Formats: sequence, structure tokens, C-alpha cells
Amino acid sequence: MIIVIGGGPAGRIGAMRLAEGGSEVRLIERRKIGGQCLHDRCMMVCALNDVARLLDCARVMRDLGIVDTVPAVSYPTVKRRMREIQEKLGLVLDAETRRAGVEVVYGAEGRVSGDRVYIDDEEVRADAVLAATGSRAAIPDDIPGVDLAGVYTYQTLHAMGDLPRRMAIIGGGVVAAEFAHIFQSFGSEVDIVTRRGLLPLLDAKMRSAVMRHDLAGVSIHEETAVASIEGGARVRSVLLGSGEEIEADAVLLATGLVPRSESLQGLSKRPDGAVIVDRHMRTSVARIYAAGDVIGPPYLTPAARREGVVAAENILGHPTVMDYAGIPQTMNLRYDYAIATIGTDDGSVSLSAPAPAGPGSFWDVARGWSGVAQIRVNPETGRLVSAAAGVPGAPAIISYIGYLMKRGVTVSDFEDLVEVHPSTDGIYGLARYAAGLLRKKKSEPPG
Repeated sequence: MIIVIGGGPAGRIGAMRLAEGGSEVRLIERRKIGGQCLHDRCMMVCALNDVARLLDCARVMRDLGIVDTVPAVSYPTVKRRMREIQEKLGLVLDAETRRAGVEVVYGAEGRVSGDRVYIDDEEVRADAVLAATGSRAAIPDDIPGVDLAGVYTYQTLHAMGDLPRRMAIIGGGVVAAEFAHIFQSFGSEVDIVTRRGLLPLLDAKMRSAVMRHDLAGVSIHEETAVASIEGGARVRSVLLGSGEEIEADAVLLATGLVPRSESLQGLSKRPDGAVIVDRHMRTSVARIYAAGDVIGPPYLTPAARREGVVAAENILGHPTVMDYAGIPQTMNLRYDYAIATIGTDDGSVSLSAPAPAGPGSFWDVARGWSGVAQIRVNPETGRLVSAAAGVPGAPAIISYIGYLMKRGVTVSDFEDLVEVHPSTDGIYGLARYAAGLLRKKKSEPPG
């Protein structure tokens, strides 16, 4: 028997792979299968953003005189309908997991104490354990007032009854940017307060595009500390370190994640509680493996799924190592657009250009914007080393580009590619342009 603790992306995919490999697998999930990705994070952002994009599209059409009104959003109805669909998706995942041969146990807590394994208070025999207990929202302990009514995290946002007139978002990462776009589109006035820069890990050109277009109208306070959250019975304002006070009916803490590892005792951990694993997903205790958010960053669903598979393969006796290269990242923002990136900035030549207008971006040309594409190319080999796109459909484009990058694709490989038209993608055109530049450079006489 193999025990899997946690039914999020890492645990569920790992459990299915173990069952497919012939193992008897019991998955322990104290809440609902699908984890935070389905119930609190990824799918919630997708649901809310679909509504926000509908409103954005209506505003564009209204400003062009094509339609005469922008519909009003019923936030309580959005929440209720969203929960209904999340429950339906949960049933689909449950059925899929059981079909793979996994026994699923709900409402129980799996825990580890050294090499001993428990389900609630009963010790059970296990040939191996895959711990995928996830993470929770980080609550800053240096900001007075974080416990006031009206202060939320992504995990408690469902408790917000209706749209606030003004929302302050504390944090500077992807979650802060996505929710800022959503609630501004819904009609709230939004302030972002971040002690560092907003989206500091994003390429400068892509970040500039986000700031100018996707977050236009959001008040952004960078390099700014929060002194306190003020209020009586509930939140009233956010006091900044500079002395400025921002009125707020609601505050969203987008201040990161903390591994949820309290139930995993006797394993080596980092100071933040992240379980330490090697590239095989092995912990410091024999036969105990860990995957997903509980082992710390990058806190990405694609990474968690792959970590679960790597752990499962090693439990099954198939030596496999985790490779974090080529894992795409995405951020869903305005209209049909998404920002998606892959690869690293290694000093290679960078090329960027506006993306062509097409499905989902045609009408935005009136506002001087059709998206952006960017690539980085090794000038010696012509290999594509990174790519980024801010266009409708960017995540699918970048996923395939990443797959090709891992196999050593060069820009010249794109020269005979005939893509679909109309398309909003600009990466293929940039790659062909880069191939032409490199060919011209090689043909030039030295000196």
C-alpha cells in the first residue's frame, strides 16, 4: 500500500501514476480533491477573469459606439455560479482518479512522524508515502490590523459578500496583478501597495506592457511599506509607511505562500517549513517522498504535477529526476490577453515587436494596442533560449515553444513554418526575422 497525502495537482497526478504502475494506492484528502488550484487559486482566477474580460470587451465596444451599454456584474451570483462549477469539476476529478485505480478517502488527515504514517490517529502500514500537503496564504505578522473584518486572502475571498467600492491589494506578484485587473474591471477602485517593485521577475518590456495596458487605471504604490491596516469593526483604510492613507472597504493580502507541512514531522525542512527533497523527490526519511507546494517554490501547478510524477516514478523503481527547465508561467489579465513566458535571460540577443491583430485583439487596435511578442536568441547557435507573449492564446503558444526549446530548436527551424491565419501570435514571425538577421551576419565579410 502506498499512501498519498493531499489531493491537489501533485498528489492526485502522482497517485494516478502509481496506480497505473500497478501499486495499491490510498489518497487521503481532508477537504476536496483538486486542491487549491481548483478551489482557491487557478480556477477561481479563471472564473472571475472571464467575467472581467466580458466587461472589458463591452467597454471597448461602447467606446467605439458599437454597443450602447456595459452590463453590471452581480458579484454574489458570480460567486455562487463559480462554486457550482468548481463542485462539478471536483466530481470529474474524483471520477477520473478512481478510474485510475486510486482509493480516495475524504475528511481524514494523513500525517507523518519520522517513518511512521497515520490516518487521523490510526497508524497504518505503508510501503511508501507521497506527501503533497500544499500551502496556505502567508499572513504578514508585521502589519497591524491584518485580522480586521474585511481583510482577505485568496483563500477567504469567497467570504466577501459584494464588491467593495475601494480595494487595496498588498503584494507585488502575479496574484496581486490578476486580482487588481479583475476587481477594477468589476468597477472597484483598486490600489496596489508593494514594498518592492510590481512583478519584479517579469521581463522589463513585458512588465511595461502590463503596467501601461492591463493595469491602466490601477493606482500602484511601488517601493512602499504598509504601516498598518486601520479600522474599527471592519477595515477602513491602509496607512502607508510614507504617511499616506488609502481609503479601502476591503483589503486583499497577496503576500505569498507558506508550505503546509505541520502534519509532516521528523523530516528535514527549511526555515519556512518547506520539506527538503532531492531531485528524485526523496525526503530525509527513507520511503517518504514529497511534491508540490509543500516543498516550496516555484508554486506552479505544472511544476507540482511533474514533481508528483517524478516522485511516483521513483517509488515504482524507475529512477527519474526533476527538471525545472522549460516550465512555462502565465498571468491572465485584460480582455482575451494573457502574459506567458518561458526560459531565462542569459544575455542573448533580444527581439520584440507588436503582435499582429487577430481574434481577440482586432478592436484593441483602435486604442493603439494589439499585444506584444518577444524572443531571446543565442547569436552563435541560433537557438531560441526564451520567449514571451502578451496576446490572446499566449499560454498555448508558449507551452509548445517551451517543448521545442528543450529539444534545441533554432530560429532557422521556423523559416518554413506556415502558421494559421488570422492569428495573434508574433513569436513565429520574430523567429523568422531573427533567422534572417543571423544569416545576413554570417554572410558579411569579417571586419
